[in-house]
Amino acid sequence: MGIRLPSMVQAKQILKLQSYLSRNQAEVPKGYFAVYIGEVEKRRYVVPISYLNHPSFRSLLCQAEEEFGFNHPMGGLTIPCNEDAFADLTTRLNAS
Repeated sequence: MGIRLPSMVQAKQILKLQSYLSRNQAEVPKGYFAVYIGEVEKRRYVVPISYLNHPSFRSLLCQAEEEFGFNHPMGGLTIPCNEDAFADLTTRLNAS
């Protein structure tokens, strides 16, 4: 059983949806997108689009798709993972 990675079309759909939904939110700088992280209480993070190229981040997107589909209750991309795990992942991605 292989890991299913989102295609670039899916990634573009996610970003387009996130862009549309976040217009009423605080501004997100060009080259970044907002995500909501957390299993119970969600916290907003702004991350670089370059994260979409990393397999670890794509795995999180697959989990989000399985749990929420493209209906994100927070009005932005919601990723169901522990904040500490997300912080660890982003630290590793920033170091690479």
